[in-house]
Amino acid sequence: MHPALILGSITAYFALLYGISVVTSRGAGNEAFFVGERKSPWYIVAFGMIGASLSGVTFISVPGMVAANQFSYLQMVLGYLPGYAVIAFVLMPLYYRLQLTSIYGYLGERFGRSSYLTGAWFFLLSRSLGSAARLYLVAEVLQFLVFKQMGVPFIVTVVLTIVLIWLYTHKGGIRTIIWTDTLQTLFMLLAVVLTVVLLGHKMGWSLAESMAQVGESPMSRVFFFEDPKPGTYFWKQFLGGMFIAIAMTGLDQDMMQKNLSCRNIREAQKNMVSFSLVLVVVNAAFLALGALLYIYVEQAGIALPAKPDQLYPMLAMNGSLPVIVGLLFLLGLIAAAYSSADSALTALTTCVCVDVLRIEQRPEAARQPLRMRVHILISIVMVALIMGFHAFNDDSVIKTVFVIAGYTYGPLLGLFAFGMTTRLTVRDSLVPLVAVLSPVLTFVLDHYSEQLFSGYRFGFELLLVNGALTVIGMLLISNGRKVVNT
Repeated sequence: MHPALILGSITAYFALLYGISVVTSRGAGNEAFFVGERKSPWYIVAFGMIGASLSGVTFISVPGMVAANQFSYLQMVLGYLPGYAVIAFVLMPLYYRLQLTSIYGYLGERFGRSSYLTGAWFFLLSRSLGSAARLYLVAEVLQFLVFKQMGVPFIVTVVLTIVLIWLYTHKGGIRTIIWTDTLQTLFMLLAVVLTVVLLGHKMGWSLAESMAQVGESPMSRVFFFEDPKPGTYFWKQFLGGMFIAIAMTGLDQDMMQKNLSCRNIREAQKNMVSFSLVLVVVNAAFLALGALLYIYVEQAGIALPAKPDQLYPMLAMNGSLPVIVGLLFLLGLIAAAYSSADSALTALTTCVCVDVLRIEQRPEAARQPLRMRVHILISIVMVALIMGFHAFNDDSVIKTVFVIAGYTYGPLLGLFAFGMTTRLTVRDSLVPLVAVLSPVLTFVLDHYSEQLFSGYRFGFELLLVNGALTVIGMLLISNGRKVVNT
């Protein structure tokens, strides 16, 4: 695909996003930026959350992992369902009852200021690293497809990527993102569905025949119950998926900020339930796309790329498929990545302003300028982190994201679990120590797991181990007293 066509498509796409931001940010203040004035339609939030949840990592990495892991990833996605049920019927009623702007305010009410800041800082760390990993992948693809041929350095590509996000989020915040995410989810889903159709057509199959070929392929195996040691074992994936959903959605300010913008708890619960069901279908579509890509490569005699993450980009953009596939891939990738990244920048800004800087205690006239400065600072930090991934990352990005989540979301999972399942109070000043030691011990267990547990290797359930260690630490620093209300 010619670089001019790529640049033109990207320009037109962002012009559309910016147009939406102009309309939705009119008269927007801090309340609109942080929680959309709690007026967002639940069905719009649910649809937009699909793109925000999947991101550019899913768009590229999930199809690429099919050859090595078959459809085992779907076991984890099925685990999302009970996780999202916990979010909808346990966590969200709590958040709405407390009328929270930042969900980490719960930790402050339950334990104290140190616990509150511990939750906020772990979210900042978790979401910053996770979003940087996702955006790194997209920036790498754009660099390879467009900017490298033009002699543009990678750091310029990264800065341009962040600046474009900042332009359409800095005024309206979550009120704008609710609508831009809806548009971007639509682009992403159209890209996947139409690519599947066009890929099957290239091989002479109808859509039904393509799905039959996928079903007959050994790559389509979903369930693995035989050996508990590998990472593909069902219960490791299922339980890992359940707690990843709780931690990375229910305990994540980014994802919950959208839900808190709904009109009431009933609408927020409708959003979460419908979103969780559709997400299973969408992930299955990504896996089917991956199987078709590998089937096509085998039939056409095309050499596989060095990394699985490069499979979809290579086939979409090297001219072996129709130009429209490349264009759909590009727009779908950008839509998937930016629907995740734009809300992350907004949530990180919210967390710093509300949790760390206590913006609500500042004079009214100082609040919006402070928020704007924080938004710029978060954008600069994101650029630095992406460059860090560029320098050191050499693994599948989706694996990197979940490894990061296992270590950084574990303390959040433990803090909330302890707070909601016990009435014990703790020595609040020691909570940060527990939250730091738990990931360290988790790393040691993971590193020596094969020696300690007869060859057993941790997978996505590492998050659960981390959370359990945090709960044990909280029990050790409890002072024996109980709170009256939890």
